Amino acid sequence: MPLPILASKPLTNNARVSSFLVAGEESNRQSSTTCLVRDPAAADLLIEQAYRQIFFHAFKVDRDAALESQLRNGMISARDFIRQLLLSKKFQRDFYRCNSNYIVVEQVVGRVLGRPVHGQVEKIAWSIVIAQQGLPGFVDALLNSDEYINNFGDNLVPFQRTRVLPGQAIGTMPFNQQAPRYNAYWRDAMGRRAPAGGSSPWTEGGGWPRPAWLEGQPTPRVQAIWQYTVATGGFVLTGLVIWIAAAMLSTG
Repeated sequence: MPLPILASKPLTNNARVSSFLVAGEESNRQSSTTCLVRDPAAADLLIEQAYRQIFFHAFKVDRDAALESQLRNGMISARDFIRQLLLSKKFQRDFYRCNSNYIVVEQVVGRVLGRPVHGQVEKIAWSIVIAQQGLPGFVDALLNSDEYINNFGDNLVPFQRTRVLPGQAIGTMPFNQQAPRYNAYWRDAMGRRAPAGGSSPWTEGGGWPRPAWLEGQPTPRVQAIWQYTVATGGFVLTGLVIWIAAAMLSTG
């Protein structure tokens, strides 16, 4: 039986203030998805906004044509589309696997609920959900929460709520600029998996398996042999050129 989600006190102010701004990037973005079947331009806009909200930017190879078709035909809602993007291989590869649970909570809460986390307590609460139920359970808990339903419902793409407030000289920095794809945590993890010093652990005869990111690349031993060959050939070629030049001068 999973543990209940720990209660956290709301700390982020902007998300709790009603916005009176004209509709824009920080306000409601789309009408009902039932209109998308009759309005291809609105469907294109909603899809682009969803990719930008979850991925920040999606290349052609990262897009899911089948999923987009389901949204355009009214088979799934905007909330279902967001769920599938969060559970996609791209998001898991480029965001989920590259960060600790705390950073994942910060990034996903910002993208889905449109606000920063309510301090360390909420980070811990959602981290427990990730540890128990994995990323799918965490995503479902956010998308099924009252906060998401009340602010975005089934047909709106999430957005950063009240990022710019009247009377506030500078707006809050966008989430995609606050939260990089990965930070020092991932670099340190890679350093621990590929320890430096001594003989390379993934050379022939070593006890460590070859890292996945080196698949298809020459081993360190092969690289050393190639570098030695190139350096030796360079010295030999330089000596040959000097010898030919000296011979030509001596015959003059």
